[in-house]
Amino acid sequence: MEILTQSLKSAKRATQATMTAYLQTPTPNSEVQVFEPLLIIPGGSMTHIPEEETEKTALAFSAKGYAVFILRYTFVSQQTPLYPAPVLDVAEAVHQIKLHQSEWHLNNRLHLMAFSAGGQIAGLYNDYWDSEWLTKASGYSASDLSFTDLVLGYPVIDFDAGFPTDQTTRNQWTDDPAFFSASHHVTATNRPTFIWATVDDPIVPVQNSLNYFLAQQAQNISQEIHLFEHGPHGMDIANGLVAHHPEGNQPHVAHWVDMACEWMKSDHHQF
Repeated sequence: MEILTQSLKSAKRATQATMTAYLQTPTPNSEVQVFEPLLIIPGGSMTHIPEEETEKTALAFSAKGYAVFILRYTFVSQQTPLYPAPVLDVAEAVHQIKLHQSEWHLNNRLHLMAFSAGGQIAGLYNDYWDSEWLTKASGYSASDLSFTDLVLGYPVIDFDAGFPTDQTTRNQWTDDPAFFSASHHVTATNRPTFIWATVDDPIVPVQNSLNYFLAQQAQNISQEIHLFEHGPHGMDIANGLVAHHPEGNQPHVAHWVDMACEWMKSDHHQF
């Protein structure tokens, strides 16, 4: 395995965002010589990313055979209002992964995976990846920005669905909450989506996941949703390695990892 971190600053756009890659090394003579790229967009309330949990999540999916990338996007301490900077960071990360496809031994099935506040960023990217404003702002074509599918864990989706709870924080995120409420902008070109959350999440209400699911259902987007009965917010892979909360080790919820892998490997949602 090779681990590298690169800046996402480009000639087109200045940013402090970075992407850390956990690259697979092909085994000589193995039938597997290229790997599916998986771009993780962590949570952290737009102020930080939980590096310890995210690293373990990356390694868990690396062990499943993915080439994993972690996006460290723009935070509110670096730009206020924050949006659309993180969405543009995703666009640059997607472009870089495609640019290095051969060098990094990748195939063309690019998966996005996001958690909590990162879920809003990813949900918006899913809505807007082929839009005129994002292609113009990023300087890339829709083909450059396309991806295969999206996995969302306990995502923030809309600004009127219970998180952030205070107006000051909402103002730090955006001065246009209608434009950046992800369920409001789903289109027929949204990518297939796998959503999981816990019904009693005390931080980000499950209503966020339901809003996005129903909006995509109205557009006939291929999707799968799993709502677990119980579990705190921020569970990542839901085992003891990442359990920063006393109830964060939830073996039943942890099944989402295998279910998401099975779903990503399926053929029914290929484009």
